[in-house]
Amino acid sequence: MPRKTTDVGVRNLLQPPTFGGLLRRLRDDRRISREKLAFAAGVSSSYITHLEGGDRDRPTKAVVEALIRYLNRISPLADAERRHLFDLAGLAADSFPSVDDLRAEINDDMRNGLAVHEPNAAGYLDTRWNILSCNDSYAAAFPGLVEDVNVLRWFFGNPLSKRVMVEWEREAMLTVEWLRGLIGQSGDTAWSTELLDELGEFAEFRSMWAAGGTAYGRDRPHMHLRDLESGDCYSLDVQMFRVDSGNHPGRVQFFLGIRIPCPVATGASKSAAGSRGAD
Repeated sequence: MPRKTTDVGVRNLLQPPTFGGLLRRLRDDRRISREKLAFAAGVSSSYITHLEGGDRDRPTKAVVEALIRYLNRISPLADAERRHLFDLAGLAADSFPSVDDLRAEINDDMRNGLAVHEPNAAGYLDTRWNILSCNDSYAAAFPGLVEDVNVLRWFFGNPLSKRVMVEWEREAMLTVEWLRGLIGQSGDTAWSTELLDELGEFAEFRSMWAAGGTAYGRDRPHMHLRDLESGDCYSLDVQMFRVDSGNHPGRVQFFLGIRIPCPVATGASKSAAGSRGAD
């Protein structure tokens, strides 16, 4: 396992995203005063101060829409930024069920369905990146992940992840940005504090989290991996679906990775070859 830092002071700087923090960053990026933003949104400047300070983190939908309209008029907001503002304002689903509760949702038919997808990697994950159930091909594609349970814990705490993921930095960054979006979407940030504290022990995670990006999905389907036994590179054509059945709709994701040859001409393939030579 990589050596972990014990710098508690640095880790304590890692906090879940907040509506006020994102609003202030967007306002500062556009060089808008609190007074101008408040006037445009039909609220007082002190209200904006309270929002940004975290004293009022549950604005109404009408207020959020007014803030977004003005911010977007000054400089267009990205779709992810719009969605993140709504999520952090609490205009989304409420608290998360436990991992055990979600695992109980995976019934025999769903588990049997995972076997049907062999030899392609298939699994159920919750929206906090915990593995709920998977087939043998999924476990083999990501060695050690089933034992680590959480995808981010595996990325930053298990050295096998860097040997397996040809584009490790890109995939790790995407998962970190996706986590940021999911925290806001959940409407419940209590669970994230403990996870961020744990992941904050890793310098690479701290750096990626500090970059501040947000994602709500993959920007391209292909994930490039390396078979540790043969050293060969291959790709998974990744598809992710939300599972809306059961007692906790939308809290479970279905991962399906269709195995295809790794494109010979890509940089990913060259990276794999270089990594094999270094192993």
